[in-house]
Amino acid sequence: MSDLSQENWTKQLNADTNAVVLDVRTDAEVAEGIIPNAVHIDIYKGQGFLEEVEKLDKNKNYYVYCKAGGRSAQACAVMNQLGFEQTFNLVGGFSEWTGETALISD
Repeated sequence: MSDLSQENWTKQLNADTNAVVLDVRTDAEVAEGIIPNAVHIDIYKGQGFLEEVEKLDKNKNYYVYCKAGGRSAQACAVMNQLGFEQTFNLVGGFSEWTGETALISD
């Protein structure tokens, strides 16, 4: 896992053709906005989170974020234990995100 600043996370993500953005916030937090094209798996789902993450392609590079950077760091650590080699935590999380955002529609 690598902790990356907003600038480095964005720069690396934009240059990465094998990237997946992963949002580990709650449904209520996601309702306030999401980074476009992010996959949402709530880390608070516990076993459900593990089951959903296990379905992901371990050969991809995961750019993970939450609201402030704590839960996403945990998610990266869990993913590394499950065999994901490339996980990048967004330091400061969505609350400091200055890039593009989108709203999820049901």
